[in-house]
Amino acid sequence: MKKLKRHTIRLLPLLLVMFAIFLVFHFKLNQYLSFEAIKTHKELLLSWINAHYTLFVFAFMLVYIIVVGLSIPGAVFLTLLAGFLFGSVLGTVYVVISATIGATCIFLIVQFSLGQWLAEKSGTWVARMQKGFQDNALQYLLFLRLVPLFPFPVVNVVPGILNIKKSTFIVGTFFGIMPGTFVYALLGNGLGNAFSSGKPPNLSIIFEPSVLWPLLGLATLSLVPIGYKRLRKRRHN
Repeated sequence: MKKLKRHTIRLLPLLLVMFAIFLVFHFKLNQYLSFEAIKTHKELLLSWINAHYTLFVFAFMLVYIIVVGLSIPGAVFLTLLAGFLFGSVLGTVYVVISATIGATCIFLIVQFSLGQWLAEKSGTWVARMQKGFQDNALQYLLFLRLVPLFPFPVVNVVPGILNIKKSTFIVGTFFGIMPGTFVYALLGNGLGNAFSSGKPPNLSIIFEPSVLWPLLGLATLSLVPIGYKRLRKRRHN
């Protein structure tokens, strides 16, 4: 009975997150995470930021944290909005901080609800996978963050299941999302032209060779310590 109660308590935060996600889609709040929504409300947003800059920054960051924490699709449009409203540099700073906090929230919830329980199942393949990931967690996480092929929400959840250290997750997320965030914030900084032409911004810019190859290069560099460690281990053996 106590064991069942303990498992129920662990699952409660995750169930609350799922309920919050349901409410967002039930009331169609996700419709505001789009290019059309930004275009429609841009004048209102600009007036708010001119009147109450600091308060608006905190409100924006809070919304971003919630969106990422609930894994709601469309955070990329908030990143574009950050670039448009705050500029590419400050927009990147606000987004990286907010996204890291939001990602850490869902990471901790998943870790609390599932990671600890799976860690207790030491005989399962998950436990072996946990051990392998934890040995080089920072390098693996940086790689997953830098390569744009891996969905951001998935990379928030998997480390929680694999039960990596909180500090490792925060550092890997903070630095790993910087380059991609800057690309979209820079794209958002030019939204004025997109509004004039009526054409939505090219969100696939991250996959263009001039952007993708440098990101892949950084991702590859993040794995170098793992290769060096294995090579050194072989020499000693």
